[in-house]
Amino acid sequence: LMPRFIQKDTLFWRKYYHRTMNRRAILFFCLVSLSSVTGQVTYTIPEEMAKGSVIGNIAQDLGLETKRLISGKARIYTRGSDEYIELNRDRGVLLVKERIDRETLCGQTTPCALHFQVILENPMEFYSATVQITDVNDNAPTFEEIKVEFKISESAVIGSKFVLEPAVDLDVGINDLKRYELKPTDNFVLKLHNNADGNRNVEMVLQKPLDREKQEHISLVLTALDGGEPQLSGTMQIDITVLDVNDNAPVFTQPIYKTIVTENSPTGTVVSTVTASDADEGSNGKITYSIGNTDDVKRVFSINKESGQVTLIGNIDFEVSRYFQINVRASDDGGLTDSCKVMIDVQDVNDNKPEINIMSKSNLISEDAVLNTVVTMINIEDKDTGENGKVQCFVSETVPFILKSSTNNFYSLVTDSDLDRERASEYNITVTCSDEGVPSLSSSVTLTLQISDVNDNPPVFERSSYEAYTVENNTPGLSIFTVKATDSDWNQNARVSYILEDSSVNGVPVSSYVSVSADSGVIHAVRSFDYEQIKDFQFRVKAQDGGSPPLSSNVTVKIMIQDQNDNAPQVLYPVQTGGSLVAEMVPRSADVGYLVTKVVAVDVDSGQNAWLSYKLQKATDRALFEVGLQNGEVRTIRQVTDKDAVKQRLTVTVEDNGQPSRSATVIVNVAVADSFPEVLSEFTDFTHDKEYNENLTFYLVLALAVVSFLFITCVVVIISVKIYRWRQSRILYHSNLPVIPYYPPRYSDTLGTGTLPHVYNYEVCRTTDSRKSDCKFGRAGSQNVLIMDPSSTGTMQRIQSEKSILDEPDSPLEVGFVIAFLSVMLL
Repeated sequence: LMPRFIQKDTLFWRKYYHRTMNRRAILFFCLVSLSSVTGQVTYTIPEEMAKGSVIGNIAQDLGLETKRLISGKARIYTRGSDEYIELNRDRGVLLVKERIDRETLCGQTTPCALHFQVILENPMEFYSATVQITDVNDNAPTFEEIKVEFKISESAVIGSKFVLEPAVDLDVGINDLKRYELKPTDNFVLKLHNNADGNRNVEMVLQKPLDREKQEHISLVLTALDGGEPQLSGTMQIDITVLDVNDNAPVFTQPIYKTIVTENSPTGTVVSTVTASDADEGSNGKITYSIGNTDDVKRVFSINKESGQVTLIGNIDFEVSRYFQINVRASDDGGLTDSCKVMIDVQDVNDNKPEINIMSKSNLISEDAVLNTVVTMINIEDKDTGENGKVQCFVSETVPFILKSSTNNFYSLVTDSDLDRERASEYNITVTCSDEGVPSLSSSVTLTLQISDVNDNPPVFERSSYEAYTVENNTPGLSIFTVKATDSDWNQNARVSYILEDSSVNGVPVSSYVSVSADSGVIHAVRSFDYEQIKDFQFRVKAQDGGSPPLSSNVTVKIMIQDQNDNAPQVLYPVQTGGSLVAEMVPRSADVGYLVTKVVAVDVDSGQNAWLSYKLQKATDRALFEVGLQNGEVRTIRQVTDKDAVKQRLTVTVEDNGQPSRSATVIVNVAVADSFPEVLSEFTDFTHDKEYNENLTFYLVLALAVVSFLFITCVVVIISVKIYRWRQSRILYHSNLPVIPYYPPRYSDTLGTGTLPHVYNYEVCRTTDSRKSDCKFGRAGSQNVLIMDPSSTGTMQRIQSEKSILDEPDSPLEVGFVIAFLSVMLL
């Protein structure tokens, strides 16, 4: 059976069928002419494989050698699938020539396979091969329509069925469509019926009655899910419109409406408006209003049958009738009705003002008078009746007095709060009395009252509490803040002095932190503050006036120390050790983003001064590592390879966000290795190499300068000594005059017990190593020193001794020269 989507294009499949039959006929004649038919191999691959993917080694599977495929000009003969499979003769493998879509190739047919032959020449032979295409879940279930609409009457019975279009899934097997879900399920449930042809009918069944008045539109979502991994799904939107039936009668918003109408109101006055609602729609919800009273009421009032407005059409006389009752009916087009009552009270016209009578009053009162002190007694009278005769009196201005009603129509004007002459020495009090008529009528009277003065006002600060800010490391004596208090009294009573109340901050008197100017209230810093030691402190300042007795008040002042960036970040990890080497190990198999280590630092400052950022300042290989700007995590930014050096040295800078910013630097040693012994062998002289590489240039320059200086000095000294000795030799041997060198006279101790010192010769022997030296003491010099006598023998003896000294080798200087020369050559 062809799938449904294949049946839609009959002409296409007819052409495909004839083309396939022709190809089969041609293949049959070709097979007859082949010399031999051997072997058959089958491969199984999933669909959607990438172009160039290897299907299998057909040369190996057929027992052929690669050179046989080349010499035999091996090729593939296919029946309509040559665009999917190709043969690589050099490698002897089958490759995917184009991406294979199983649904396009086979539709719902299973199994899906590509059949082809591998043909060789000289001698001619062929082999049959089959590539079975397995399905992958690459197609989600789909509906022909993504949205459907139903119109269902709210009178539909439970169990009513509504057929839905099923979904289609091009995949097969476990990847095919498996189940449906309908949400929400408040009114409908989903039922599935399996047909004989293998398809399933999807029905939506009503399980709860519909009510258009509660829910006019219902939206459902039908979801089709397959059995693949991962699971795919498709959805269809179901919109249901609930149709109305006349199952609701009109309902008034309230059963009784009350209103008031003044007498002599003009005709056309709208007395009231009644409102009814019908939950139905259309003609079932159209409402008509009418009056059900006798003709007496209908002659005075009428109602608009559409809007429900009750209108006055006749004259109302309060003396004739003080109230009316109107029965109103509401009907819909279906014949359902409801009724209500309209109660109308006729109100008398207000034409009399209230009369105010002063019974007793005072013209002077002390400002320290107690509360509720009576100032004036008033009597009120209104000649109207009912509401028009009810009077309310009040003080129209904001004054420290109120009216209290003692009995009906009698009022007392009393003090409501403490009086203050400094604030107001005189009050003009206006008393207004109004009745409750419509329109209201009123009358008023003004009373004048003088206030006598007493000292009753303490100093008052401008604020209930103060907060001041100052930066740390401030200069002692700095003005921080100013507190201000005012006294509304006069003269001496208004003179304010400021006093710092005794308290302690962290066990230290507050006076060691701040001081307060008694006259101005200026707060000065006594010491320099350190935010890291104290962030804030508070104290109280008292303001006292000059009255007798004095009055005072106090206020709390809180000093907030603001941080400065005076502390550099401190690195907690990695710990920088002096003697031993600490290194983080990274395996050579580490992927991109591998967490090597994390630099942990803190800053004792606060706010943005403690916001730390991490930067990679220097690295052995910048292309291998990166440092997280905010978290300090050292991660790899590429794949670690075998070419990367084992020893990696990173210099990370930790910088805060202060102005100016402060920073700290930490060295992170990283070992790129897979085992600990490898790290030990490579890191034995890590510290020495590190220091040597950093200071190599400096040491080379310093050594070259020192050796050059020594070499030049030695050369100059040697040349000077040689010239000097050469001149002495010339004087002793080539001069015609008898030259006798002068030697200081020596005095011998004839008795052998004198105190004159003996003379010694010292022979100094130095090795080529400057750190080692030996000093030898020779024998007494009295045997080698010649004593002057008049004979010539002694003179010649001394000359020979001098000559022997001149002819001695220059051992110390020459050795120094040799050392300098060798050092230069080594450099």
